[in-house]
Amino acid sequence: MQKRRVVILGSTGSIGTSALKVARDIPDRMEIVGLAAGTSVEALARQACEFNVRNVCIFDPSGAGKLARALPGAQVETGEEGLCRLAQLPEADMVLISIVGTAGLKPALAAIEAGKDLAIASKEILVMAGQIVMEKARQAGVQVLPVDSEHNAIFQCLNGSHGGPDAVSRLILTASGGPFRTWKKEDLEHVTLEQALKHPTWSMGRKITIDSATLFNKGLEMIEARWLFDVPMEKVDVIVHPQSIVHSMVEYRDGTVLAQMSSSDMCFPIQYAVTWPDRVPNSLRQLNFAEIGQLVFEAPRPDAFPALDLARRAGASSSTLAAVYNAANEVAVDAFIKGKLTFPGIWKLVEAVMNDHTPADPRGELAPILEADQWARRRAAELIPSLSRPS
Repeated sequence: MQKRRVVILGSTGSIGTSALKVARDIPDRMEIVGLAAGTSVEALARQACEFNVRNVCIFDPSGAGKLARALPGAQVETGEEGLCRLAQLPEADMVLISIVGTAGLKPALAAIEAGKDLAIASKEILVMAGQIVMEKARQAGVQVLPVDSEHNAIFQCLNGSHGGPDAVSRLILTASGGPFRTWKKEDLEHVTLEQALKHPTWSMGRKITIDSATLFNKGLEMIEARWLFDVPMEKVDVIVHPQSIVHSMVEYRDGTVLAQMSSSDMCFPIQYAVTWPDRVPNSLRQLNFAEIGQLVFEAPRPDAFPALDLARRAGASSSTLAAVYNAANEVAVDAFIKGKLTFPGIWKLVEAVMNDHTPADPRGELAPILEADQWARRRAAELIPSLSRPS
């Protein structure tokens, strides 16, 4: 029964705080040895004190002095270089990456280079550079363990079967459908920011909550699954399941479907990633099927929510188009939050940027991917005025 010594990059966000709940719940199996946050100095200092962590990183350098004063004797790092140093701590076994956006990519590669197992909650890492990350992990002999509830569910279902990759006919990601799953297409033009931030099941940060409402979150997960489990995009499907009890499924070539179920709590997949291949008792809420009563499944509506079709197009090839899909969406969500785009304007902007991009094969190199990412952000910003919210 091995104790995992874990570095958490993004410790003050929703995934990071859930990971710390797991550490409190199973202290004999999970020890925190490093913590990193973006700007939340006070919260990071409290976490470091509670778990007696002496290696910390605040991404914003302006918070370094305050953090050092709050944690006398601690090693305080800053910026991307600091994240990479934390990811390579000699005493760490695993690095949990829950940084929103692309900032987790280089630390992930640094962790692999140092022989650390990765627990990944940041979709962008595998969306942008899945082929590179998975190949480097195979070469280094390290595990890439998914923390997203959907990918963790598929990971568990695959581990529960004796069939190899050829036995899989479909990976079926479940989607809650977000707050607008029953809305008419024409009514989506009037969605407000307040409405988009009211997720029916999960409590998450702003960006991922809006992505769940547009289904871009599920589109990113489709591309992530394609690389994480080494399957073509045509084998990745989505089904809407508003209760969020079945977290995903695997269909095998004999027609058998394995599903993973649990209460809607991110502590479940985080714990399994940390304790894999063991299953460890905890204090989390267990399922009561009599209370649940019934489970509902619906087909997604691509006419009203085009994000899934755009994701299938972006992930179908090993090109820079997936990085463009991700980057354009980040800019579009920010524009919606600032009132510059309507809700449907998010996927209209992403599609326009994808149409303007000439996909390139990165050939295993990170530079073309990062160049495509930056190009997409610039192009999206240029196109916003043409799609802006009417005054």
